[in-house]
Amino acid sequence: MARLPRFFAEGEVQHIIQRGTNRELTFASEQDLAFYLNCLRRASQEHALLIHAYVLMSNHVHLLSTPQHEQSLPKTMQSIGRRYVQYFNYTHRRTGTLWEGRYRATLVHAEDYLLTCMRYIELNPVRAGMVQHPADYPWSNYRVNAQGQNDGLITLMSCTGGLPARYRSAYRRIGSCFGRRLRRRTSKLFENRRIRVGRWATTDFERRSSACRVGAQPLFPEAVRKWSLT
Repeated sequence: MARLPRFFAEGEVQHIIQRGTNRELTFASEQDLAFYLNCLRRASQEHALLIHAYVLMSNHVHLLSTPQHEQSLPKTMQSIGRRYVQYFNYTHRRTGTLWEGRYRATLVHAEDYLLTCMRYIELNPVRAGMVQHPADYPWSNYRVNAQGQNDGLITLMSCTGGLPARYRSAYRRIGSCFGRRLRRRTSKLFENRRIRVGRWATTDFERRSSACRVGAQPLFPEAVRKWSLT
């Protein structure tokens, strides 16, 4: 059965999600994460895709973007897929597909939901128990929105562009508030899921994906080391 064409609306923001096959690791080192961001930066500039938010997790990617023409998004994702999968397979001596089917794209209409979606993306590492605060995770756009840093990738949106100093202060308070709530709600869940692997405490997911680790260590050793159980 032929694939259905994707819906396109010029200038409409879209939330993109792409997951690894069988939810296995798609990033096994910081070098992988940096290479993916470089692929995203080059492809989005080449194909006129504005990136407003992103987060790279261990087995999936979130993007908030605005395509400037009908082929902006598909061409960008196609370019990233070719370059990154080839790099990942060669680097980690594997073969086959990396991503689970086609990426998912959802239109984001209301301006107030844009901020909600952006917070959701940036708080993924907190929700996953990898960091205590979104600013502690270097592989998202949080530092651009909340701290005014420039990473050469993010295009600020109109709803976040005015009064930058006051906005960033409010944005940091929102991130801290949501982070505390998420930690309280998920602490018991992650305590139940953590297991011991040698001197590491990791999750069921990372144990199942151990074949993709570099040097048989977990994906983010510094973050995982904090979870070691006595």
